[in-house]
Amino acid sequence: MTSNNDFPKVFEQLKTILKPYAQKLTLTTDTSNTYYIDGPYSEKWKKQLFFASTVIKKNYVSFYLMPIYMYPELIDDISPELKKRMQGKSCFNFKKVEPELFNELAELTQKGAERFKQENPS
Repeated sequence: MTSNNDFPKVFEQLKTILKPYAQKLTLTTDTSNTYYIDGPYSEKWKKQLFFASTVIKKNYVSFYLMPIYMYPELIDDISPELKKRMQGKSCFNFKKVEPELFNELAELTQKGAERFKQENPS
């Protein structure tokens, strides 16, 4: 059985997925329970776009990835196991470290970053 004691480990693993993007995008929050990155400025929307975050919640650790909300075709090929972790259109919830799913999520995050860059060149 998984306990909330695993949540900091899950959070750190998910944060590791996002850290490389903090260098090119805008890291807005880095605390013990929230890691939040804004994406590029969008001429279309006339504002900086949310890119991704991970947050420790009461019952799970959430990973939000806005590119999949904006470009839903990015999730066409995700595994059924990762799809089961989805809540809504851009959120994945985890209770324990799941290396295979985290690797898949890292690839999806990379695809999302590439799509953001393609759509919003600086």
